[in-house]
Amino acid sequence: MAGILDSVNQRTQLVGQNRLELLLFRLIGSQRFGINVFKVREVMPCPRLTLLPGQDPFIKGVAHIRGQTISVIDLSKSTGGPEIIPDENSFVIIAEYNRSVQGFLVGGVERIVTLSWKDIMPPPEGAGKSSYLTAVTEIDKKMVSILDVEKILNEISPISTELSEDVVDASVGVDLGERVIMIADDSTVARNQVRRALEPLGLTMLLAKNGQDALDQLLAIEAECHTSITEKVALLISDIEMPEMDGYTLTAEIKNNDRLKAMPVILHTSLSGVFNNAMVAKVGAEDFIPKFHPDELATAVKKWLKKDELANNAN
Repeated sequence: MAGILDSVNQRTQLVGQNRLELLLFRLIGSQRFGINVFKVREVMPCPRLTLLPGQDPFIKGVAHIRGQTISVIDLSKSTGGPEIIPDENSFVIIAEYNRSVQGFLVGGVERIVTLSWKDIMPPPEGAGKSSYLTAVTEIDKKMVSILDVEKILNEISPISTELSEDVVDASVGVDLGERVIMIADDSTVARNQVRRALEPLGLTMLLAKNGQDALDQLLAIEAECHTSITEKVALLISDIEMPEMDGYTLTAEIKNNDRLKAMPVILHTSLSGVFNNAMVAKVGAEDFIPKFHPDELATAVKKWLKKDELANNAN
């Protein structure tokens, strides 16, 4: 266990092309789950928790960790399972999502494994809209589930998608005409958050459930264009962590294709605290916006659509 704890900090500094490192853990029982190590700040035995009056029933309590007060979420109970009773096998995974730090109480922590995003698949079709799975994979001939943490956090503390009045500008969509923007994200909650935030700009949006789906759709649309994808798709907003193909690889594929590369790409991800900005430049993305601040995202979209419009007028 000491090896896992010591290696997390090192591994969060690594960014690979279309690969990820999963920290495997258990909730109740033998079923294994995984969380991207890039999200993890620290793993520790469950510390002493303090209950707060009126706290959400899914929050086990708060802990004071390295000078910071952190809410600890019962990851089993919050996904419809039985409550985790802290004992000597319980751990708290300290992770950063959407510009905030949370603790996730889990029943046990196993090890870190390295995988290709090609080995990470969308959840089964029968999982339904109420499922908390964002992806699945197989390790040691057993299924490992990757939870939709953004959905869990949004149910505990919903994120506002409203834009400030000075950011709202429906003329953006009017100027775009029949062209659309694409949103690629494996989390249904995250896709809908982006869609709702950008609706006041009057945009028509095309949705993709992961990087491979986005690339397939773009290539199909590009085949109908005369010169460039930007005739029909003005901008792509993409998550980074996605099954089958991550946002880094998707961006690299776009920028290496002469008929796709003119389309601006905004990487929009909850990988805020340990994000490697050098990777954005390496794959050629135009911008990076940490999740989730609707005004910042909308402002970036307006900026790149304006640059796109100026470029089209110049041509």
